[in-house]
Amino acid sequence: MRKPIVAGNWKMNKTVADAVTLVSDLKLDLADLLGVDIVVCPPFTALKSVVDTVSGSRIYVGAQNMHWEKSGAFTGEISAEMLREIYVHYVILGHSERRQYFGETDEIVNKKTKAAHAANLKPIVCVGETLAEREGGNTFAVIEKQVRGSLNGLTKMELTNTIVAYEPVWAIGTGKTATTAQAQEVHAHIRKLLAAISDDTTAQSVRIQYGGSVKASNAKELFSQPDIDGGLIGGASLEPRSFIEIVKAALK
Repeated sequence: MRKPIVAGNWKMNKTVADAVTLVSDLKLDLADLLGVDIVVCPPFTALKSVVDTVSGSRIYVGAQNMHWEKSGAFTGEISAEMLREIYVHYVILGHSERRQYFGETDEIVNKKTKAAHAANLKPIVCVGETLAEREGGNTFAVIEKQVRGSLNGLTKMELTNTIVAYEPVWAIGTGKTATTAQAQEVHAHIRKLLAAISDDTTAQSVRIQYGGSVKASNAKELFSQPDIDGGLIGGASLEPRSFIEIVKAALK
């Protein structure tokens, strides 16, 4: 059985004070929750304060991005070692906003994924098609290119410790959500790709999240699908009660 994982991607939201207030509220309900891995991903400025606040609980902290080099002349960037130093455990890589606004390619995501593993960070690697790609019947081809490119060269152990997040770009922040059948179909396709890249045993061990306008009202139905192992949550993760309800919906 794959343990469900629910991660909140706060994006460019929350001051340090706001972040501490939010995770303090989450701790009241989720600090000792078993059966689901819980991750919060605040902006860089709030990471250390959030790590300190959730210390001793079952809530993990993730970053929203990182550079693939250990150090160097990369103004404005953060390395995996810097994240590990403050006890960050996860990192989101290749989010569609990084791909769209900052030109990140599968090759860049692949380098970051390998660097994350080298530093003992667990990467959450995002893949997903645009509305034009879905309407053009290219969903599977786009997903295959992103999965193979982003995960190229990973060992079986590294794949097992990678979380794949399927986020249809057309459903992120739009209020539109893939139907349960659409989401499950793509998740099953990703698992077949993982088996082709490695083997079936490895593929069955990889957790695949769904992201894209997940709400408390639709989470349980989505998470009940055989190949959907939780969610990468955007807007709904900024409000404690909605995030708590989504986390609890992932309990098997």
